Amino acid sequence: MFTPAKPPLTGETLDSLSARLAAHGEPVFRAKQILDWLYKKRVRSWDEMSNLSKPLRAWLAETFELMPASLVLNRQSQDVTDKLLLELGDRSLIETVIIRAPQDGVGVDHSRKTICISTQVGCAMGCVFCASGLDGLKRHLSAGEIVAQLLQVCYREDAHTPRVRAELASFDNLVVMGMGEPLHNYDNLIAALTILNADWGLGFGARRITLSTSGLVPQIRRLAEEPLGFRLAISLHGATDEVRERIMPVNKRWPLAELIPAARDFAAKHGRMLSLEFILIEEVNDTLDQAARLAAIARDLHAHVNLIPYNTVTGLDWKRPSLNRQERFAAVLEQQRVSFTLRREKGHEIDAACGQLRLRTERERAVPVAGDAAVPPL
Repeated sequence: MFTPAKPPLTGETLDSLSARLAAHGEPVFRAKQILDWLYKKRVRSWDEMSNLSKPLRAWLAETFELMPASLVLNRQSQDVTDKLLLELGDRSLIETVIIRAPQDGVGVDHSRKTICISTQVGCAMGCVFCASGLDGLKRHLSAGEIVAQLLQVCYREDAHTPRVRAELASFDNLVVMGMGEPLHNYDNLIAALTILNADWGLGFGARRITLSTSGLVPQIRRLAEEPLGFRLAISLHGATDEVRERIMPVNKRWPLAELIPAARDFAAKHGRMLSLEFILIEEVNDTLDQAARLAAIARDLHAHVNLIPYNTVTGLDWKRPSLNRQERFAAVLEQQRVSFTLRREKGHEIDAACGQLRLRTERERAVPVAGDAAVPPL
């Protein structure tokens, strides 16, 4: 397990930072000032916190890591999708993606923008079509490392539009759909999202945050009891147990007979539409029978379906269906009056499939990354 020399400031809450300051003999109101410097003014160094005394700044520098993630690469595709490759303190690499969806009649600066963040280095789920888990799970991200991804996005946006510095107001959505299974890193994830949501943090509304899961049923039920009303997306990718088990080992542990009721109960608890993510893979799950069964599940759950044509991964044999097969599949959902979106490919030339850029960079480096033998079982 990687243990940093100093905890990241991005992992502190207002209460925890206040307690640390009080123990050091500082007034607790300093905690709000420090977090304002971090999240509202987005400073890059301790010395920029100009209303703090030099001794306090020196203590902060000795006690905390200001930013636990550094930018290694920023790849931008022709469709204005950005992939940020970030390096952590143990040289692990993670990915954060900015996805822009230009609206008709407006420029890129006014497009719909979504941030996709990661929660783990690698992944333990073993989904056979995904680059994130090709080398297995290395370790969980800490809450501070998860939050740091959003600050790195802010740094990048500030550099392009310095007049827009009001938290993450220019972004429409945050999706936890990057590297890793978010609900496998449950406690750190919820701690991070609490910081992202808080008014003393990044102030990003819970209704604009969507968590994705491949189907960890106990954690879905636990998430339903959280006070913050996050949205939930189920990475389904197969409408029968037979198909899901072929490509998603998690289905052997929690089959559809357990997953669907948990999803239904979550939706009833929060009163919000679920999303079903369905990556279309040629001659695996793109048949009309799968479409009809998916429609039945979506209607049962009153869910919106995101159809995502497979984004090819180097070294894997899975293929994207032809445009004709994609449209035939979508037509079945339309005939059944299911709400759906057929996504178009974004970021292919920048290795936008989850984990692909990180995996390629790590293999080029040929540097071993510290593993986490203490990762709890699923």
